[in-house]
Amino acid sequence: MSFKAVIFDLDGTLVNSLDDLAEACNRSLSKFGYPIHPLEAYKKFVGEGAKHLVTQALPPAARKEVEINRLLALFQQDYQTQAAVKTKPYEGVEALLAGLEALGTQKAILSNKPHLLTVQVVGHFLQSYSFHPVFGAREGVLRKPDPAGALEICRAWGLAPDQVLYLGDTAIDMKTATQAGCFPLGAAWGFRPEELNASGARAIVQSPLEVLELVRSGP
Repeated sequence: MSFKAVIFDLDGTLVNSLDDLAEACNRSLSKFGYPIHPLEAYKKFVGEGAKHLVTQALPPAARKEVEINRLLALFQQDYQTQAAVKTKPYEGVEALLAGLEALGTQKAILSNKPHLLTVQVVGHFLQSYSFHPVFGAREGVLRKPDPAGALEICRAWGLAPDQVLYLGDTAIDMKTATQAGCFPLGAAWGFRPEELNASGARAIVQSPLEVLELVRSGP
């Protein structure tokens, strides 16, 4: 059975945004007098939303709600103006998206990045391709790995979840896909490929163009 549609994670799957996220967070930490982190550390911090990112970046003793929210506000203000400095689509992503459009495959994005920032990044880097819908973290909707967002997308398409391939780069994505009933496909080029097998990936692709073959032929 071929797949009718693809849900994509954003950061670590379609775009490599790690440098811009890390630098915005480190600038914010520095302004409050906290130690900064190397780029590699941010691979573990990202994926569960902006509040989780800044919480992990703070020293454990400073992880009080007031301080988390103070750092979160500064980080989001900084990142909003610096989200496209070093970020870029991964090699092969645009060819994949063009190939899916040629096949008539429906596409959506589901991210834990704040919704407005998700829309901003997609509009800047992937404006040539149609995604319906584009969802970031929204008020009143549980974040991944809760399947609510993925199931909402499937309903909007009028498709059963098992007709939908879900591509992501972390355990959060694989758990989201599994709980929604979509096909969990791991992106080996992303932030945490070491998590994919243990978290339910039914297949792992080494490059974006491999996704096209799966869409055409099914698992």
